[in-house]
Amino acid sequence: MGIRRHKGIPGGIAMGLTPAIQPDVRSEANPRAAVAEMTAKSDSDLAREAMAGRFGETVFLADWVEMTFLHFRVEEERLAKWTRFTPDRFEGECYVSLVSFTMNRLRFFRGGALTRWMTLPLSSHRFLNLRTYVRHQGESGILFLSEWLNHRLAVALGPRTFGLPYQLAKIDSKFDPQESEAQVETREDRLGFRAVATEPPRSVSPETRDYFLLERYSAFTEAGRRPKQFRVWHPSWKVSPTTEVEWEDRSLLEHSGGDLFEDAEFVGGHLTTGLEDVWMGRPHPVQI
Repeated sequence: MGIRRHKGIPGGIAMGLTPAIQPDVRSEANPRAAVAEMTAKSDSDLAREAMAGRFGETVFLADWVEMTFLHFRVEEERLAKWTRFTPDRFEGECYVSLVSFTMNRLRFFRGGALTRWMTLPLSSHRFLNLRTYVRHQGESGILFLSEWLNHRLAVALGPRTFGLPYQLAKIDSKFDPQESEAQVETREDRLGFRAVATEPPRSVSPETRDYFLLERYSAFTEAGRRPKQFRVWHPSWKVSPTTEVEWEDRSLLEHSGGDLFEDAEFVGGHLTTGLEDVWMGRPHPVQI
């Protein structure tokens, strides 16, 4: 796809070959992790129990496949311009992540073949998400800052239903377990990357920054009329770390991110073939 190797990104993001994400201590004041440790249950186990225990909570099933996570350390004062939610920190630092993936087989949680026809127009599309990590009322989650996808109907419905910050884009991608490529184009901007796995697939430990960045089962949004929260469940991630990323045109980040990326530092990423039958919950309004 004509991607060229770059040592850096305008605005201060350090790219190219970087040190691997190193094990650190768990997130500051993380009650979910503390509960998981006391009960010998993972955050994935607790998320499943929370959703299964609420009647009608799980609305959709979907497969999330061909996933690439690319992580950046950012300055908290810059991040604060994007959201009213409280940033979640790891070792006192704030992060944002780009997540490239395909969602397949979107369907209702109940009804099987009888209801599957209703979601066929939305059943598959490609995403690029820009997300950060927040806390609200003692719960850790992700916050979607921007999302690009190649499906006009989904772009129209996402903000109105889940408060998702959807934007239309052309997305081309290639993926295998060892290498991921993507190009995202809007009318004005582009982003291209190629990431190569540098370690075999593995689970992540609760004491690592990897865990902080990946094991999230609650999402917050602010793109609709009022902030919302929805929950998801899937098995714990098994991922291949990457420290080798090549970047092409980065204007999509420069223009959509404003000064968020001026002092950002690329800290590594992860590749995974993905997961099937992810539970996706209904949106709930929240007060900030």
